[in-house]
Amino acid sequence: MRKLLRPRQSATENQSSVVKEQESPTKDSFRSLKDNIDYISSELHHSHDLKVTHMDGNRQALLYFESLVDQEQIQNKIFIPLSNYSDRTIGQLPNRRGTTDLNDAIFALLSGCAVFVQEGNTEISVFVVTMSNNRNMSEPDTEKVLRGSHEGLVESVMININLIRKRIQHRDLTVKYFRVGKKTNTNLAIMYMEGLVNPDVVKKIEDRIKHISADTIISPGYIEEMVEDNSLSPFPQMLNTERPDRGAANVLEGRVILLSEGSSTCLVFPVTFFTFYQTPDDYNSRWISGTFIRLIRLMSFLIAIGLPAFYIAVVGYHFEVIPDTLVIPIKSSINNIAYPPIVEALVMVIIIELIRESGIRLPSPVGQTIGIVGGLVIGDAVVKAGLVSNLMVIVVALTAIASFVVPSNELSTALRLLTFPLILLASTFGFLGIVFGFFGLLIHLCRLESFGSPYFAPLAPLRVKDLKDTFIRLPLFMMDNRPKDAQPAKSNTGDTSREWKKNGRSKK
Repeated sequence: MRKLLRPRQSATENQSSVVKEQESPTKDSFRSLKDNIDYISSELHHSHDLKVTHMDGNRQALLYFESLVDQEQIQNKIFIPLSNYSDRTIGQLPNRRGTTDLNDAIFALLSGCAVFVQEGNTEISVFVVTMSNNRNMSEPDTEKVLRGSHEGLVESVMININLIRKRIQHRDLTVKYFRVGKKTNTNLAIMYMEGLVNPDVVKKIEDRIKHISADTIISPGYIEEMVEDNSLSPFPQMLNTERPDRGAANVLEGRVILLSEGSSTCLVFPVTFFTFYQTPDDYNSRWISGTFIRLIRLMSFLIAIGLPAFYIAVVGYHFEVIPDTLVIPIKSSINNIAYPPIVEALVMVIIIELIRESGIRLPSPVGQTIGIVGGLVIGDAVVKAGLVSNLMVIVVALTAIASFVVPSNELSTALRLLTFPLILLASTFGFLGIVFGFFGLLIHLCRLESFGSPYFAPLAPLRVKDLKDTFIRLPLFMMDNRPKDAQPAKSNTGDTSREWKKNGRSKK
């Protein structure tokens, strides 16, 4: 069971509002301008980037962090309008909200707002003038598609919500805000379709977010480990995507997505094992080609975790399964190798991982060169040195390629990790070890859950109707029910397929 930590309150203000820090006690503002400034400055430890601009003969003051605000917005939204308003009409200023809580004002400052205080007035005016440093909404490098949208999420929660809302222009699309991290105060948002999502799933994720008690929450990766059902499992239980169209499609299936400030990824839940093998290209292309590509991806799962183990078992224990015409070539390839097959496999798998990791860390042109040249040079050198056989190089190369076919980087990493225990089992017990390894893996997948949804559905439990979008992808007009693993409150999509087939297609 997950250890329940001290809960935090959520914030549900609108998009233009600043969410108040819930853990700070309320502190009423003073009528004295000096007392208000002294309190704010003291609480912020007299930080040098906190600027205090006095106006109107020191009867008014504007406070802001110069590192967080846009100076042009301060001029256009505050100074120029203030020159046209009197003290009595300041409440009519646009883009302004009032508060009498000094701690609320401090949190607004930390969020990139400017605070306006007056002598003899306990109401503090808060203006949103946050500096925008967002990058272009380019397509994610790890989730490229041939057809469809080429937009990607960015590091701003508000922009990401905008990208989802542009795709789902419906009144039932709901957003809820949260603040997590005692020191970072990271802004989170969950999105779902009211009336379509399962209320139990929403309540479960809200409770888990509120029970997060940590100083540092910077990215969705921190949140994922704290709210998932089984943190000890190598399989990811939340889908990680940078594509707004993929996030919107999952919302329309009755799932929930989670966005985090400062991260260009969103988390999708609940999900199943087969969700990680689905891509937007499956639905943007014709169903026959989409089915073919999906079957190749699912076959890559078996290749990625089982091919090295199968080779080790054949060479070490079950040489009789090799066809007679291949016995002599295989025998001559491994005859002069001084090490057992398990050492060959471990050496080559580790070399592949080193090349992959170095290619990621180096600049793109250098990384590609290291990957190609390093792979060729090292592969040829280890064979000539008699450390590994030609067949082992081929086996490990196919294994690496199969692991990269997976659309999800998290699941791809999990598959590469599972290769090692299967190699050890195959080198110890042969085919029997592989069978026990896959049997244990199947049991784990059947027992695993993602927010109450069976992870290996629709195979366990078996749901025949949901198989039409698992191993294969049937035509869209035949998929008139949402998958049950999403736990939707409304499973039917409106019988559009039947009406279209009855009124349109049948007449042609």
